[in-house]
Amino acid sequence: MPTPPEERRKPSSPEYHRDRALRFFRFHGADEPLPASAERPDAHAALVRSLLSSAAVSASPAPRVSCTLTVSPAAANVYNTLHGGAVAAVAEAVGMACASAAAGGKELFLGELGTTYLAAARVNSEVDIEAQILRKGRSVIVITIEFRLKDIEKLCYTSRATFYIMPVARL
Repeated sequence: MPTPPEERRKPSSPEYHRDRALRFFRFHGADEPLPASAERPDAHAALVRSLLSSAAVSASPAPRVSCTLTVSPAAANVYNTLHGGAVAAVAEAVGMACASAAAGGKELFLGELGTTYLAAARVNSEVDIEAQILRKGRSVIVITIEFRLKDIEKLCYTSRATFYIMPVARL
């Protein structure tokens, strides 16, 4: 005879859920110390740069940034495809490079980043990334970033980033 639903329920006390969450984090290594390389101030930028191999910036009136990414197992998810967080981090970095080239040394900050995941890039595949300006105004720069599989030129991810130019303080 099956167990009634009332008896199959998990306890709903806050202590039970707290302990369960702590066990989850400990199981995934959240209580382990970070390596020394992760404690550096530029650790995130170095991690993203390590994913990219070749980079080129065109110095035309509308700058373009092109680079190549080889999907390594370190940047892959459980399906052996490029992790979505890695796609977003690379899109931010490449978009910032393009926007910085267009802004002429002005300070920028990322206001919005939207990414569309169209197809997967498998481990060891090469992905060409190209960023270009969609719109440049006095206080905003909008960049589009495309990720294409190198061998078949299939569009696999696309991102759109909005960067804001910091206003100059006048005292």
